[in-house]
Amino acid sequence: MILIAQGPTPFDSWRRVLPNDVPVVLGRDSPEWAVPWEPFLARRHAELTARGAKLKVRKIIGASNPVFHAGRSVDHFDLLPGGSFVIGHTTFTFGDAAYEPVSPGNEPPLLDMRTVAHHELDRLAFRDAPHRLDVLSRLPEVISSATDDADLLRRLVDMLLAGIRRADAVAIVSLSAGADAAHERLKLLHWDRRLSGEGEFEPSKRLVTAAVAEQKQTVLHVWGATPGGSLRDDPFTLQGRFDWAFCTPVHCDACPGWGLYVAGRFNGAEPATLLAPWESNELRDDVKFTELVGDILGALRQVQVLRERQGVFRRFFSPGVMNVLSGGDAPRALEPREADVTVLFCDLRGFSRKVEEGADRLLEVLTRVSAALGLMTQNILSHRGAIADFLGDAAMGFWGWPLEQPGKVEYACRAALGIRAAFEAVGRDAGHPLYGFRVGIGIASGRAVAGGIGTPEQAKVTVFGPVVNLASRLQDMTKLLRVPILIDEPTADAVREKLPHDVGRVRRMVKVRPYGLETPLVVAELIPPAPAPGAETTEGALSDADLAAYDAALDAFLRGDWNAAYKHLHRIPPDDRGKDVLTEFILKNNRTPPPGWDGVIPLGSKG
Repeated sequence: MILIAQGPTPFDSWRRVLPNDVPVVLGRDSPEWAVPWEPFLARRHAELTARGAKLKVRKIIGASNPVFHAGRSVDHFDLLPGGSFVIGHTTFTFGDAAYEPVSPGNEPPLLDMRTVAHHELDRLAFRDAPHRLDVLSRLPEVISSATDDADLLRRLVDMLLAGIRRADAVAIVSLSAGADAAHERLKLLHWDRRLSGEGEFEPSKRLVTAAVAEQKQTVLHVWGATPGGSLRDDPFTLQGRFDWAFCTPVHCDACPGWGLYVAGRFNGAEPATLLAPWESNELRDDVKFTELVGDILGALRQVQVLRERQGVFRRFFSPGVMNVLSGGDAPRALEPREADVTVLFCDLRGFSRKVEEGADRLLEVLTRVSAALGLMTQNILSHRGAIADFLGDAAMGFWGWPLEQPGKVEYACRAALGIRAAFEAVGRDAGHPLYGFRVGIGIASGRAVAGGIGTPEQAKVTVFGPVVNLASRLQDMTKLLRVPILIDEPTADAVREKLPHDVGRVRRMVKVRPYGLETPLVVAELIPPAPAPGAETTEGALSDADLAAYDAALDAFLRGDWNAAYKHLHRIPPDDRGKDVLTEFILKNNRTPPPGWDGVIPLGSKG
C-alpha cells in the first residue's frame, strides 16, 4: 500500500510505500515521512499503520494542528484505498501499490522519434544552470545516504521531479532480458507524478526497449493522433495524459537494464518546438540533465557495489591479502597456483550436543555457533590469514597465498593460541553465550594449490592438497589425544626455531598410526607460554619442568623402557590430559611393550 502527499503546488508532492503492519510516524522528526512544504505539520503529528487493505490513522498527543477527515477534525480513523485526510494545506491519499505497469495494447503513432547519442549535448550549456547544478550537487548525498534500494529509488525520483520542471511524471524502470523484445519484461522500480490525483503511470515499453535494449542511449518519443482523430482525442494520451516522453539508459553493471523515464505534456506548446534542432529544443536541457544524473548514478552505484564486494571479501581475507586483490590485476592474483602454505582447521566441540539440547531453539543455537565462528575468523584474519571455508561448525584458514609469507607458521600458531585463549576465557563465564563450547585445532605446513578453485560457473578461494587433509586429520586427533591444538612435524620444527618462547611452546606428543593409514605420523602439541611465577594458572597449564618430564617420559616410551616412562609421567600435574594417551597405552599393555615394538601407537578411529 502507498501514501501520496499532495501540497498546494504541483511541485509539492511525494509517494511512499507503507510497510505492512509496521507503524510509521508522519512528522518533521522522521526524514522519510516529513513533508517539507507543510508548515502546519508537527515534529510527530500522526501514526499510520497499514494493515491489510486498511490504513489506521491516529493523531499523536502533542500535535497542535488538527487532522481533517471527511470534513471533520478527528483524532483516529480508518481509511480504505482511495480515502484521504488533510493536514494544513496537504492532502494525504491512501492507495493500493499492487500495480504493474502495462503499456497499452495499441500504442499510438509516433509524431517524431529522436535518438540522442551519449554525451551529444556536452557542448551545449544549460539555460538554467544554477537550478540544475544545485539539484545535481545533491545526488552523491542522495545515493550515499539511502538506507536501501527502495529508499534510493524514491529519492532519485523526487530529485528528478525537482530538477525537470517540465516533467509531469518520472520513473526508474528496468527491462529484464528475454529471448527477444516481445519477451522482455518491463518493471516499474519506482515512479511518481507531480499531481498525485492524475491516475496511474504506464510507461511505453516500446520507448524503454528502444532506449535500454536497442539503442543503449536516450530516445525521445513525441506521440501523434490516432488515425481519424486529433492529438487531444488520442486514447493513449488520454489514458497516460502524456504527449512526449524520453528514456535514458543507466550505463552501469550495478544497475542492469535500468532507465530513467521522463514524461510530460505540451501544455499549449506546439509539437514543432519539441522537434526543433537541439540548440533551440525545449527538451534538450531536460535530456542533458537526465543523462548527467544517469552518469553520476551509474558511477556512484558501481563504487558502492565494489565497496560492498570488498566488504564481503574482508570477511575472508586479511588487509594484506585485500591489498593484493584490490590491485590492478585481481583476476590474475586469484588464479590457482602452487604455494608453500600453513593450514589451520578449527572445529567447535559440543555443537551436536547443543543442537540436541536446543532442538526447539535452533535459531538461538545458530546464533551461538555464528559467534563461535566469529571468534575463530577474527583471530585468523587479525594474524594475516585467509578464510578458506566454513564446514558447518568448523573454519579453515591458511597462510602463504597470494603472497609468500616467511612468518606463516608463526602467524598460524598465534591465531590458534588466540582462539584457544578466547574459548578458555568464555568457558569460565557461565553467563556467556559460548559457555560450554570448546575447540580442537589442527595445523599442518606443506605444498598445496591455493586460489580460486572450482568450476567455470562457480568457484571459491580455497586451498587444496595433502596438507589440507593432514590439518583436518590433526584436528580430529585432538579428541583422541585430549589436547586443544595439534601440529605436524614441519610446523613443530618452525615453531621451535621462530616462535618466541613467551608466545607459545611445543610438546612432542607421540608417534601414531592414524586410522586408515600405513605411514606413522609424529605429532606435537602447541601450548601457551609457561605461567609466570606466582601467577594464577589455568587447568592443565604446564611449566617448562613439566614439559621436560614429559619429554623424558616419551623418550623412555619410544625405546621400550615403560617403567621409566611411567615414573616420568607421574611427575606431571594430574590435570594434564595430554599425558593420558601414553599412560593408558602403558597400562593397557601391562607396562610391557608388545612384540616388535616400533614406538608407534595405532589409533583405532578417526576421532
